[in-house]
Amino acid sequence: MLGIIAAAGMALRGLPEILMTAEETVNMVSRQQVEFPELTVTVEEVAGDFYYQQLSEKEQTVYRELLQGAGNMEECIRLHAGQEDDTAKVYEYLLYDRPELFWCDGSSRMTVYGEYTEFYPGYTCTAAEKEERQAQIDKASETCLDGIGEEASAYDRIRYIYEYLVGTVDYNAGAPDNQNIYSALVGRESVCAGYSRAAQYLLGKLGIPCIYVTGRVEGQGAHAWNIVKCGENYYQMDVTFGDPVFLEMEEGVNQPEGSINYDYLCCTDGELFTTHIQDDFVPYPACTADDLNYYRINGMYYEGYDAQEILNAMNDSIYAGEASFTCKFSDSAAYGSAREGIIDDLLPKAAGNLASYYGLSRVRYTYVEDAQHCRLTVFWDYSEQQ
Repeated sequence: MLGIIAAAGMALRGLPEILMTAEETVNMVSRQQVEFPELTVTVEEVAGDFYYQQLSEKEQTVYRELLQGAGNMEECIRLHAGQEDDTAKVYEYLLYDRPELFWCDGSSRMTVYGEYTEFYPGYTCTAAEKEERQAQIDKASETCLDGIGEEASAYDRIRYIYEYLVGTVDYNAGAPDNQNIYSALVGRESVCAGYSRAAQYLLGKLGIPCIYVTGRVEGQGAHAWNIVKCGENYYQMDVTFGDPVFLEMEEGVNQPEGSINYDYLCCTDGELFTTHIQDDFVPYPACTADDLNYYRINGMYYEGYDAQEILNAMNDSIYAGEASFTCKFSDSAAYGSAREGIIDDLLPKAAGNLASYYGLSRVRYTYVEDAQHCRLTVFWDYSEQQ
């Protein structure tokens, strides 16, 4: 039988990219009988895994073998895969589906024989370290999930996880373990892979389907985010882009601490694809419903420009002592017609009202424009200016 040694690697930013090396050796291997361990991972355990569903029946068996072996941190996993099978792809799909395998670094080497493969995964830690880190992840997850009310709807749960990760994780390209959930949930610093896998992991615990999605962002390179299912519909969600720390580092957009970008929470393909390019190696669910648009739900969405309506909304936000006011328009034409009037006319009027209502001699405010998403956000300053 012909033996082939190959290697697989994981690219940075959480997008495993299978790299078959040019290093190949030809060996004559004679084995009379090959024994395989009993496969205890059942079809029912993995039936809901999105990427698992994209595989052939034979590949699904290999997927289950890899899950069992990697889950037990086996040094060598014997698989029912031969020279004609793409074992590296199956392993990639497994890691996309299973964020709980945080100890797998995505790398591997394998010896492929005629009818079977000996697969050697790369691990980030020892078995003892894995148990310690798992305990830390369990504690962090419990702390997070304890903040969700029992009566919360599926949308409320999705929004809570989005806000929780934005509020507790900082974007840091140099963070250790930044390709897995440990970096986000315990280290509190990560990149897109850590954000997205943490969202997938936490929502999975809440029984909400969440897919790890790969693609790229023009001008920034490879990227990862999620597709979530709420009710009968699927929605795009990018927690990383919701974090103002990321926006400041990658796009130079400076927003006040604690602010959240909701353009990437439960949005449509059309909205996301203004900035993102989704990979097409698998058919992702279409995301066309816009009923969960954050701005629409919260009365911040406008089909056109009505100056008095928007001024009233600004004043209401001031009376309520809110830190900011946001108006998002249905399209670029509506935004274009509203922008000048808001900045030149409505904002000075609202600022004068703020000064009068709170008895301030001077008022300061800042605003952030996002023409790409047809949105303008104003941040009010209620302190007395000297």
